[in-house]
Amino acid sequence: MNTLTTTPLAPLLERLFEEAETSGSSAATMPEADRARLFNSKTEYLDLYGRMKDLWLPVSEKTGTLLYMLARGSGARSIVEFGTSFGISTLHLAAALRDNGGGRLVTTEFEPSKVARARQHIEAGGLADLVEIREGDALKTLAADLPETIDLVLLDGAKSIYPEVLSLLEPSLKPGAIVVADNADMCPEYLQRVRDPAQGYLSLPFDEDVELSVWVGR
Repeated sequence: MNTLTTTPLAPLLERLFEEAETSGSSAATMPEADRARLFNSKTEYLDLYGRMKDLWLPVSEKTGTLLYMLARGSGARSIVEFGTSFGISTLHLAAALRDNGGGRLVTTEFEPSKVARARQHIEAGGLADLVEIREGDALKTLAADLPETIDLVLLDGAKSIYPEVLSLLEPSLKPGAIVVADNADMCPEYLQRVRDPAQGYLSLPFDEDVELSVWVGR
């Protein structure tokens, strides 16, 4: 038995995944040209995700389980997440911290309505004491006051700035730190970086669009 598979978290996650599956988004009406431009922009990503503020954008159930397993198996105590959304991935990571005996999860989300919902879900899951949500642009919220060492990183926010967010976190990565990037195929620049051994990572794809990397140092 563990936090992930028992009450209150297990039924909460089941409900949240169901809600995510049935939810819609106004982003579906966005012209394709606008979507492509905004997804690839390093300056207009806030506009894009503001338009998609009602979209859940969760990790898959399989990826959520992977996150728990990686954090639990590595004994992680210090985790940073880029892209809280409604908190589904946050719950998986915080559950691992609970079962590891405690720790700190710093997560960041710029959309206020999502921050409010994520807080509710984290409270309902009994994990609020482990989670610090920072509201705002990650390039600002993660630019200071990071954990001295980071055991695990989840990148699941604006895909175009994955490299910039990684650069903020990299000085704090401990040797062997795990970096998971969801929808990494949407940022070729990021994949080129983590797949180049000279950049200090060993990396491989997992389940189509998730990139799993380990920081080994330069």
